[in-house]
Amino acid sequence: MPNAIVTLSLIGVTCLVSYLAWKQPSLMARTILWPPAIARGREYWRLLSYGFVHADGQHLLFNMITLYFFGGAMEHYFSVLGLPSPWGFIGFYLSALLVSILPSYLRNRDNPNYRSLGASGAVSAVLFAFILIQPWSLIIVFVIPVPAIVYAVLYVGYSLWMERQGRDNVNHSAHLWGAGYGVLFTVLWQPRILEHFLLELTSPRF
Repeated sequence: MPNAIVTLSLIGVTCLVSYLAWKQPSLMARTILWPPAIARGREYWRLLSYGFVHADGQHLLFNMITLYFFGGAMEHYFSVLGLPSPWGFIGFYLSALLVSILPSYLRNRDNPNYRSLGASGAVSAVLFAFILIQPWSLIIVFVIPVPAIVYAVLYVGYSLWMERQGRDNVNHSAHLWGAGYGVLFTVLWQPRILEHFLLELTSPRF
C-alpha cells in the first residue's frame, strides 16, 4: 500500500471523530449535515464535517475498509499523474465530500427533518477513480471476486434504483455524485486516462 499516509490519516481522524460523536451527542449534532443549519445558521463546515461522522460501527467499518483498500492506491496513482502530494489527494477527498452532498443539500435545504452523515460519497469517488485506472481488478463482494468494471455497473444501477425507491435511510444520491466526481476529476486532471480506460476495456484480464 504505497504512499498511504493520507489515507491512513483520514481513516484515523474519521474513526476518532465518529467515536467521539457517538459518545457526545452534542458533537454529532454540530457535525452532521442538517440543511437548515447551513441555510439559516451559515454553519458551512457541515458540508465537510458530515463525512467524518457515521451512524454506527458497521457504517464506519464498511466505508473505512473500502477507503483503506483503494485510497492508498489512488494516492500513488495521483502522484504518478502529477497531482501534488499529499495535498492533492486531501483536496480530492474533501472536494468529493462537498460535491457528493451538494445535490442532497440543495433539494433539502428547507427540510428540518433531513439529516445525512458518512464518508460514502468521498469513498465512492476514490473507488471509481481507481476503477477508471484498473477496470479489470477484482473487488471482493460478499466473498465473491467481481471485476471492478462489472462492480461499477452494478453499483450505479443499484444506487439509481434505490434512489428512486426512497425506502431506506441511505443517501444513494451522494454515492452516485461521488462516483461521477471521482471519474470526472481524474479525467480532467489527466485526459489521457480516458484513452487508457477504453484501451483497458478491450483487453479483459482477471
